[in-house]
Amino acid sequence: MQKSELFIESPFLPYCHRFRDGLKTLGVLEQIQNHPESFSPVMCYNPRPLTADQVDGLFHIRWSEEGSNQKREERTVVAFWRDYLQDVEEEDGSKKLGDILAFATGSDAVPPIGFSPQPSLEFLHPSGGAAKFPVANTCISCLRLPIYSTYDCFKTNMDFAIRNTQGFGMP
Repeated sequence: MQKSELFIESPFLPYCHRFRDGLKTLGVLEQIQNHPESFSPVMCYNPRPLTADQVDGLFHIRWSEEGSNQKREERTVVAFWRDYLQDVEEEDGSKKLGDILAFATGSDAVPPIGFSPQPSLEFLHPSGGAAKFPVANTCISCLRLPIYSTYDCFKTNMDFAIRNTQGFGMP
């Protein structure tokens, strides 16, 4: 077999050469080659297992007006949400946290450059029509949580919604 038979032409090859040439300019390429372990965390994406705090921190909460009855109800639901994430982490670990993230965003891991748009939490109040289960819009990474009065009801309905949406869009 000749060398030319092993070489596969790629449309990205010119960009790879330009990238390499750019790294050579300031001696960065040489440093990468001499100390690959130092550059690996910066140059290579390596997703870490999800934690409850990390998942919670990803979501921007869209609260109702301060002082309203709705805001009081939302605070209760956010406490349930945070307790739920902690329980999931303790019981099932990062795999189920990934399922929760996938339910809300379509991705079971945090992308290397983060989410755009940032995931958000909204609330489904009874005044807008009764809702029993959480609803997600993965196009805008929005998780809408109904108002629940007990944690058990919240947990049961979250588990049901997440369990019954796995594989969405898959044959």
